Amino acid sequence: MDTAHPAPGADAPEAAPPTCFRHAGRESYVRCTRCDRHVCPDCRREAAVGYQCVECVKSGHQGVRRARTAFGGRITTRPYATLALIALNVAAYLVELVRPETVDRFAMLGSGVLAPPAGTDPATYVPHLSGVAHGEWYRLITHAFLHLEPTAWPMGVLHIVFNMYWLWTLGRVVEERLGVLRFLALYLLSALGSAALEYLFAPHALTLGASGAVFGLAGGYWVLSRRQGYDPLGGSQLLVTFVVWMVLSAGFSSWQGHLGGLLTGLAAGPASATRRGSGAGWSRRST
Repeated sequence: MDTAHPAPGADAPEAAPPTCFRHAGRESYVRCTRCDRHVCPDCRREAAVGYQCVECVKSGHQGVRRARTAFGGRITTRPYATLALIALNVAAYLVELVRPETVDRFAMLGSGVLAPPAGTDPATYVPHLSGVAHGEWYRLITHAFLHLEPTAWPMGVLHIVFNMYWLWTLGRVVEERLGVLRFLALYLLSALGSAALEYLFAPHALTLGASGAVFGLAGGYWVLSRRQGYDPLGGSQLLVTFVVWMVLSAGFSSWQGHLGGLLTGLAAGPASATRRGSGAGWSRRST
């Protein structure tokens, strides 16, 4: 069979106009500077020279490594985790002011019999054992977000004020170096370490406060400053200050919680810096 050819002098048929490689019905004469495919206005993005298609732009972003801190965490422009922790502590404090029984319910307690809640008829109240030893594991963390009520001896509202001051001072620096996730891990591990030592040496004391976690940040910061060779807060002097306060306040606060948090921070610091009320038989103490 012979192939048909246009008659001599007749115009050759026009070639079909180029279309977008993603939208076959859209005419386009613009090409991607990387893959040379035709792209319509919806499928192209401005580049340093000409345009690139959305797929080339996406593949280019996947090949770019995100900036990291000196210890491998993601860089953040603001101390979001530190601000979130402060907000949680303040929110918990407001809840305490409205519902004082929150302290007995969520403070750290190894084992003990709590006093009847306010407004409860003592004749109908059935005493029962409470604490971590009786399944209330959440106390190991929740205690770190509670603080003494404004009129409590000896610190009152200064308890949360001082703790939030040191959380802001240390937290934003440590978070900047570790990134959000490692910073939160160090903080929560220090809170757990604080509760663990309280459970071992003062199981019948009701304790509360962010001091144990803050002591852990102080220990972690000291390790980080030694590793990095950069110490804007004076890590050694800071550590001495915290130890002196732990000794001086031992008569009215939980030295077990302070020490547990500090030791946990010192122990967890090297791992973080690698790349890749009233009642029977217990007393209320602050950390």
